[in-house]
Amino acid sequence: MIGYVTLGTSDLERGAAFYDAVLGEIGASRSMGNERLITWGVQPDAPLLGICLPFDGKPASVGNGVMVALSVGSKEAVHQVYDKAISLGAADEGPPGPRSVGGFYGGYFRDLDGNKLVAFVFGS
Repeated sequence: MIGYVTLGTSDLERGAAFYDAVLGEIGASRSMGNERLITWGVQPDAPLLGICLPFDGKPASVGNGVMVALSVGSKEAVHQVYDKAISLGAADEGPPGPRSVGGFYGGYFRDLDGNKLVAFVFGS
């Protein structure tokens, strides 16, 4: 159902370097880009994650209650993605571990622009 999600950034190059490294942990690579937008994906027919300079020209800001969930396939991958993000300057929003939803295991972080993400797996 989801085709892509974009997150606002104030610095496209800085954000691209962050997401190249973090999403590289789960085999994602850049799928398209221009001077305002870059997206990553794991396969052509799967949803994409992108960062963009806001179209209205105003500063990027974080949506209250907005979060992007990255399905990563294993508990080990949750740790890899979370650890990579933290090593690149992301802020911890909850370290990897089980959560209250049965079988859900996730690690939460905020990217360099303050956008909230979770790397997760169900039942693994």
